[in-house]
Amino acid sequence: MFVLIAGGGRTGARLANLLLNENYKVRLVENRRNLLTLLHQELPTEVIYEGNPSDPSILEAAGIREAHAVASVTSDDSMNLAISFISKKMFGVPRTIARVNNPNNAWLFDEKFHVDVSLNQADVLAHLIQEEMSLGDMMTLFKIRRGRYAVVEEKVPAGAKAIGVQLKEMGLAEHCVIAAIIRDGVMTLPRGDSVLQELDEIIAVASPEGAHKLSELLADPAHPERNGGRKA
Repeated sequence: MFVLIAGGGRTGARLANLLLNENYKVRLVENRRNLLTLLHQELPTEVIYEGNPSDPSILEAAGIREAHAVASVTSDDSMNLAISFISKKMFGVPRTIARVNNPNNAWLFDEKFHVDVSLNQADVLAHLIQEEMSLGDMMTLFKIRRGRYAVVEEKVPAGAKAIGVQLKEMGLAEHCVIAAIIRDGVMTLPRGDSVLQELDEIIAVASPEGAHKLSELLADPAHPERNGGRKA
């Protein structure tokens, strides 16, 4: 898969490194001299293309006609919109992803400007913080299906409500699937009549609702939820 990245700041450089490590074909377009110096220290020379990433002729020279996706990650929202529009309208790129720097501009990043996926940094960070607060000790390993589901991991603490309860009786079926139970270092595939024990490690695939329900079942009774001084 060939991904063209427009913008060589910290986000663009990091994305390029991640994709290269996954054996993607990558081309990064940047024209700021100070950033180009740093990019040549971090990325292979053949990945970097010098030029204005909003200039159609530069994008074409960088190989955009062969790109499967274009990620516009500059620090300028208007430029990211322009690049997405050009990529889809002029060059027929199948997938466009654009970074939103100012949350007030988020409403512009839609099909009118040919943005397939917009990444609002403020919203992403806020949701991650909210998720971490709501899930307690549960660890999110990675997201799937555009973030609609998460693969999560948690260890069963002493006294958790889920201990001794058959999985089929936990009420998780619609929103959460226990994919594996690791007990004494050995992984087993759970069945409906499987029960959890103290210190089991579980891996589950869950929607946000399912992850919240699972976190309640696995909550450590020694650390009850705080209510901020308000009456329950």
